[in-house]
Amino acid sequence: MDEKITIEEAQEKVDQWIDEVGVRYFSEMTNMAQLTEEVGEVARVISREYGEQSAKEEQEELADELADVLFVVICLANQTGVDLTEAFEKNLEKKYNRDEKRHKNNPKLKE
Repeated sequence: MDEKITIEEAQEKVDQWIDEVGVRYFSEMTNMAQLTEEVGEVARVISREYGEQSAKEEQEELADELADVLFVVICLANQTGVDLTEAFEKNLEKKYNRDEKRHKNNPKLKE
């Protein structure tokens, strides 16, 4: 799949998948538990690939695990009526305003 999709298109594709394959959205609480599980799988990959934890023979791929996290986040957004494009744009603007000098002035981040 070479063509990039927007966040809006991703939300539409997940909704379509739920309609065609998934039967219905899990409850918000179930999806929250699923999100926690998927983030744990990302942590396991990071721990083994970038940390000191020994790798297993069957190593999960970070990209696939991150995509699982994104899928569940999109499910939660869809079922709660959140437009992720709008939310992300507002969140990024908030970060620019709040952190304009914060990180640049942090001596812990100086090399």
